[in-house]
Amino acid sequence: MRILMAGAGATGGYFGARLAQAGQDVTFLVRERRYQQLQASGLVLQTPQGTETLQPQLAQASSLTGHYDLIIVTVKSFALDQVMEDIAPAVGPETLIMPILNGLRHIATLQQRFGEDRVIGGLCKINATLGDNGEVIQLTPLHQLYYGALDGNNDARLQRVDAALRDCQVDTRFSDNIMDELWEKWLLLSTLGAVCCLARGNTQQILTSRGGEALLQGVFSEILSVITAEGYQTRPAATARILELLSDPATPMTSSMYRDLTQGFDIEADQVIGDLLLRAKRHSLATPLLNAVDVNLQVYLQQR
Repeated sequence: MRILMAGAGATGGYFGARLAQAGQDVTFLVRERRYQQLQASGLVLQTPQGTETLQPQLAQASSLTGHYDLIIVTVKSFALDQVMEDIAPAVGPETLIMPILNGLRHIATLQQRFGEDRVIGGLCKINATLGDNGEVIQLTPLHQLYYGALDGNNDARLQRVDAALRDCQVDTRFSDNIMDELWEKWLLLSTLGAVCCLARGNTQQILTSRGGEALLQGVFSEILSVITAEGYQTRPAATARILELLSDPATPMTSSMYRDLTQGFDIEADQVIGDLLLRAKRHSLATPLLNAVDVNLQVYLQQR
């Protein structure tokens, strides 16, 4: 299977490297600066097990040739419009596109551009970041990759995807209910991002602060009410596990949005929080805590 990994940041770099190491034909589509960096130093993975370096196949938008069987989109959501332009020449009659982005807005955007039958569901769970020299740093052993047809019909095309991905040295989950997985991932990451960005700290600091537990639970409840109104078929055991994970004061957690914010980078405020508020408005839901988070993030973006 010919695979194009759109992006070689922490997520794309890690999972693309694992696919390449497993013998898959993987090309990384990157911008000029990242292209030069990877050409000079290789793709460096720093994991809890040690450091690995590989020389990846690289391409820039101007040099893409031929069609790909699978395009995995791993960029930040605010870069999606440009990436769609970049990958368009690589999309052929049989190409499937698997976005690994935060939120859900991107699915409709990709379907509108490339067709509903081309876009499949995907998400990852990994604690990773880029180092100062462009190295991919895996912070914990967690490295899960979920994928499946958005309508649950994992036909022969999806079976081929699973065959390519399942032996890539990561924990893969071929799901027949990827939409619920996507809703639950959004519940987790938006709650985590909201409370960490608003309080400017990790969950341990928040939970040990006066009113911190109430803040976390209040944000969680607002988000759960929004996604349920939007079509999430609540799985009580799954949502209870998410809240339990977030509420453990012994395990300090932060989100990628919070890490980007503390470094002064652009953040996915509209895609992670703003879109929830738009959906809440459709159903006349009161979300005062989410509104406070959104104002906070808008002010940050104005001051960047």
